[in-house]
Amino acid sequence: MLHGRHALVTGAARGIGAAIARTLAQEGAALTLLGRNERTLQELASSLPGRHGIVVADVSDAGQVHAAFERARAERGPLHILVNNAGQAESAPFTRTGLDLWQRMLAVNLTGTFLCSQAALPDMLAAGRGRIVNIASTAAQKGYAYVSAYVAAKHGVLGLTRSLALEVARKGITVNAVCPGYTETDILRESVANVVAKTGRSEADARKEFASGNPQQRIVQPQEVADAVRWLCSDGAAAITGQAISVSGGEVMQ
Repeated sequence: MLHGRHALVTGAARGIGAAIARTLAQEGAALTLLGRNERTLQELASSLPGRHGIVVADVSDAGQVHAAFERARAERGPLHILVNNAGQAESAPFTRTGLDLWQRMLAVNLTGTFLCSQAALPDMLAAGRGRIVNIASTAAQKGYAYVSAYVAAKHGVLGLTRSLALEVARKGITVNAVCPGYTETDILRESVANVVAKTGRSEADARKEFASGNPQQRIVQPQEVADAVRWLCSDGAAAITGQAISVSGGEVMQ
């Protein structure tokens, strides 16, 4: 159980982030929900058991991250748990991947994880314990065509996870990555719509194609990702650090 622990979840408003927030709240954590849509964050916070706070920030902006974490501390005390879930995916053939797309993928997926981890870590170091969980992707573990910028960013998240885990291994802090395969989120729905628009295929056929890479032949559910996060945040996972936990039905085995 996580009673008395302050957990901050980025990208908390929808999808995987919302499932993580609900799960940690059920475990008794005091939550700060970080995202860019105040109304959606407030609706989620109001639906959770207990009293929780929200902060509005763009994780790729250092000033906004600093202000958000200062507010979170002022309202709920030092951070014990950080879940870096905020992310974005865009697709394009490599030869048509412009610098702006490349920079956007690095900024929200990798730089955001870096900034938020730096902001949370001092509290954990002072307490001599903490949990950082980075929501990466199977794109951190393998390559996918037409999303080279996203894949590069998520590989960076996994590299950061492993390096930071070693730096804090003796300080009571664990740092891990959870790597979902295709998951029932807005990102997947947008990808399905894109395939339908470009190919004329049915939505069912497009979804089947996304599920085909999963040996279980299905789409991962957000709660399955949240359950992995719950375990990594628990005392029972104290010996687990620097790992990439693939939630993908066996798509990635390592």
